[in-house]
Amino acid sequence: MTEEKIEGVNPELEETVEEAVAEETPVETEEASVETEEVVEQLPAKKQRGRKKKVETQEVKPESEWKEQVVQIRRVTKVVKGGKKLSFRAIVIVGNKKGQVGVGCAKASEVIIAIQKAIADGRKNLITVPIFKTTIPHPITGRSGAGAVMLRPASQGTGIIAGGAVRSVLELAGIENILSKSLGSKSPLNAANATLEALKALRPFNEVAKKRGLTMAELLN
Repeated sequence: MTEEKIEGVNPELEETVEEAVAEETPVETEEASVETEEVVEQLPAKKQRGRKKKVETQEVKPESEWKEQVVQIRRVTKVVKGGKKLSFRAIVIVGNKKGQVGVGCAKASEVIIAIQKAIADGRKNLITVPIFKTTIPHPITGRSGAGAVMLRPASQGTGIIAGGAVRSVLELAGIENILSKSLGSKSPLNAANATLEALKALRPFNEVAKKRGLTMAELLN
């Protein structure tokens, strides 16, 4: 019955019906494709419900307050029975810029090992420097071997007037304003040791006032 009725309809109506059917079919296919995509996206999420996500954590190592500065690396030879033995000598300054500094010297067959041994030696020979308002309390001269270093206090804003190994020692000790002059030997080891001897011989004002039986105000006036 239905087929006979459709055949009896005008051809114009048949065209409109076919166009309507053609317009509706793509919409259904698009909806079906969207539904399939949603299902595909949801499948991995269901599988991952039972799994625990691995969170990668990187351990941040705290920076050490100690600073090292290599002053000199020299190649040295030692004459032995079979010939000459080659090694390296390293001079390293170790300090925390808070009043503690040391000088280390060591030898080894490799440069890296020599530096490591010098750092360990410098930490064993640390001294405490009395700092007064970013400078030293009083003038002083230190000696080591044939070298001598003269240190003088300076006003705020002067900076570190020094060079070579003397500057490295003063910087890592935490002194910001000072005048210095290196005398005698030009060896970096002698200069560093002479600077260390000068800083070791410094005496703070409170210690001097206590020995003299005075107050800080009376001593400074």
